[in-house]
Parts: sequence; C-alpha cells; structure tokens
Amino acid sequence: MTSKKLVNSVAGCADDALAGLVTCNPNLQLLQGHRVALRSDLDSLKGQVALLSGGGSGHEPAHAGFIGKGMLTGVIAGAVFTSPAVGSILAAIRAVAQAGTVGTLLIVKNYTGDRLNFGLAREQARAEGIPVEMVVIGDDSAFTVLKKAGRRGLCGTVLIHKVAGALAEAGAGLEEITDRVSEVAKAMGTLGVSLSSCSVPGSKPTFELSADEVELGLGIHGEAGVHRIKMATADEIVALMLDHMTSSSNVSHVPVRSGSSVVLMVNNLGGLSFLELGIIADAAVRSLEGRGVKIARALVGTFMSALDMPGISLTLLLVDEPLLKLIDAETTALAWPNVAKVSVTGRKRCRAAPAKPLEAPDSTAAGGAASKQMVLVLERVCATLLGLEERLNALDRAAGDGDCGTTHSCAARAIQGWLKEGPPPASPAQLLSKLALLLLEKMGGSSGARPSRSRPRLTFQPGPLPWMPAWRPCRSMERLPQGIGLCWILCGQQDRSSKPGRAQGLISKS
Repeated sequence: MTSKKLVNSVAGCADDALAGLVTCNPNLQLLQGHRVALRSDLDSLKGQVALLSGGGSGHEPAHAGFIGKGMLTGVIAGAVFTSPAVGSILAAIRAVAQAGTVGTLLIVKNYTGDRLNFGLAREQARAEGIPVEMVVIGDDSAFTVLKKAGRRGLCGTVLIHKVAGALAEAGAGLEEITDRVSEVAKAMGTLGVSLSSCSVPGSKPTFELSADEVELGLGIHGEAGVHRIKMATADEIVALMLDHMTSSSNVSHVPVRSGSSVVLMVNNLGGLSFLELGIIADAAVRSLEGRGVKIARALVGTFMSALDMPGISLTLLLVDEPLLKLIDAETTALAWPNVAKVSVTGRKRCRAAPAKPLEAPDSTAAGGAASKQMVLVLERVCATLLGLEERLNALDRAAGDGDCGTTHSCAARAIQGWLKEGPPPASPAQLLSKLALLLLEKMGGSSGARPSRSRPRLTFQPGPLPWMPAWRPCRSMERLPQGIGLCWILCGQQDRSSKPGRAQGLISKS
C-alpha cells in the first residue's frame, strides 16, 4: 500500500514544492522553464563567485532553503530523489554568468547521478568560456571499509554551503574557495540512524524494520544502512553513533579526540518529533563533552531530510577559529538557524532556583503514631496509583489525551520521594497543604493544579473544617479500598456540591 501524501500529483510535487518556497520568499526567483531557484538580487553579485548546488527533491529544506546572501546563489532541483537534468544545471550556470559573476562553484553531493549531470554541465559551460569548478562532498561515516563509489554526501554538505558562501561574500576567488572547502570537507563526518524507512510519493516504504529494530548508517534516499541494531535508549544510540564515527578502525571516521573543537549538527531526517530531537541533542552534547570534546557550536533542526523518515543524523566538523568565523558569518538564507556565536561547552547552563519562603512550624510533632500511620496510608495510595497507571490512561483516551494515569503516577513517585526525606506532619491540615504544594511543583496537568484551590483554606482557617469527615475513613487501612478514596481526596477530586465527607472518583469495588 502506498503512503498518503498531501500533494497535487506525484509527477508535479517537486515543481509545486519549489514554487511554494519561491512564492513565499521575495528573495528568491524561479528560472523560467527550469526547476531552478536563484537569488532575486542576482544582478548585485557582479564581480563575485557564484555558488550553485542541488540534487533530488525530498531533502527539504536542502537545498533551496540555503539560498541567500552568505550562502548559495542558486539551486537546481531534480524530481524526488532524482538528479537534476543537465540542461537545467547548464541554464543556471549561464544565468549567474550573465549576471556578471566571475566564476561558478558547483557543490555536489557524492552520488553517481549528481556527479555525472553536474559534471557534464560543467564541461559544456567551460566549452562556452565560463569558468566553472566542482567540489564533490562525501561526509558519510557509515562504511568501515572504503567503497568504490566513495563516501556518500549527507548533511555535512550544508556546512560546506555555509563556508563557501562566507568566502564568496568576503570576495575570495574561485580557486581559493574551491581549495578551502575541499580541505574543510576532509575534516567532517556524518552518520544517520532511523526508526523506519521513508516513503516516496506514490510508492511504498523503501525497506521494512521490525518493531524492535533501528537502522544505522543509512543514506538520505531511503537506502538501507550498514547495521540493524536493537532498539535502545537515546543515550545508548547516540553513544553507539559517536563510537562508530570516531573509531580509528573505521576508514571514514572523523579524527575527533579529547581536546578537539567541533561544530555539531543534529539533523532531523524528516519525521522525528521535536521532543525526540531535543533528547538526542542533549545526549550528543553530554556524550561528546564526556569524551573531552569541546563543542564550539551546536546546530539542531531539520537541514537535510529524507522526506518523512523518522530518524536523525549527527555531523561533526573539526574547527579552528578562522573556520568558526566563516560558520558565524551573516547569511540571509531562510533555513540557516540563528546560532549564538559563543561556545556551547563551558557555559553555565543552570541558574539556582529561588529560595522558598520559611514554613510555619508544625503544631503537631512529626514522627508520632499519627505520622507513622499517614506514611502507611500514603504508601498505599502511591502503590495504588502506580498500579492503575495504564487503566487510567485507557479511560482518559476515551475523552482526552490519554495521560491521566501517567500524570498521577508522577504524583505518586513525587510523594514517595518526599516520604523518604523524613516523616510527614501529623496534622491533616499541614499534611494536605504540603502535599498540595508538592503536587503543584511535580505533578503537572490540570490534576496538579486542583489541590492548590483548597490550600489557603487548609492553612489559615482554624477549627474543624467541612472536609474533615472525609479524613476519618482514611485513618483505618481496612476502610481504605485499595487507597483510592484518599487518592482522589489528595488529588483534589472532592465533589464540593455533595455533602461533607463524600469523595467522588474512581472507587475500586474489589
């Protein structure tokens, strides 16, 4: 069965996607008759080197998202995962040459079709007297043994766009830019991992994975990787990726060692959630810093995708201060992130929490018989909530987002941790007040806010309170059905419209 895609037609999806980008960006123009996007201020580039790149569509925002001052001059796009036509590449070269540029550098990912088509266009342009050079980027660190075709071009190509763009903007010549980016490309590596394949519009997924498998070292066209590994935690997968990328036994490794300074790119391959992307980024930073590697810059986002592939790639680029200045140079490219020009490693990442106000002394000594009884009650409540996590989630899915059990389990774990810190107050009012504050801080969701509504009344109103009868059943473990009655009192679910002492909620009948 083919996957569902929001397209007008399979045949026209690449044209429509590029047209949409240009329509919404006044800084871009289409080249009539070709799937080519160019800077709209092309005529202002007289005397500069032009930078052209491209390849198959489906890698958005690459490459058209990186057109702009300080990055690419233009992009030639093919159909999905298909190299662009020689005629369109040549038309783009002619267009930038006629605008008065002093030469053109073609930045090409290392795939056979791209090398052939861009190479043929280069030769034809040279025959017309246009100075053109080409650099082929291969930053894949997946293969431990050198392949005949060389290393595949992956997300690291975007960093080459940035370096070349900064050099061109500074007025560097064609030969200088070509030589410089060729050297930079040698100090770079990328490795991808995915939870499943992508699907080309009109086609089925390119490969299948079991529910407990992850594909390591795959390309950006849905091609299979070098290993299939068992599903693991984000920390474990990131550590495995970095081990593979930096191992000296790997012919395509990046020579990163303790003391090295790197630019880190955490790239979403298209279908990963932002939540997962943040977890991966944190794991990568911690793992690298744990190895003594200094992270000069960290770029996190979607830079070069593989349609809807739920995976990520990590790119490491060894940098020094001159190279870092090129990375930091200004650009108007839409897809380049607004990265702080300071080192990630070495900065303070946490601010001390504000001091809590002093609490009123407990009028009843903690640790007495009543306090010990409450420990037993609360432990029973917590165990019950934890045991009902999936059941509550299932009930919540019928009317909400299915996290009620998870939220209450968080509350239970918070209470368990609080009980380990010392005996609770024996006074019911002070106990519930402290629990309300604890749940406000730790529980989250609408359930976490409910206890706070009763806290002022518990704290400041002296004498017998209307909810006190509800407390009496909880004084006896035999009269507390699986701890659920108190669960709902503690979580603020008392029905205020009912008689005092009537707690409404999920009461176990067993």
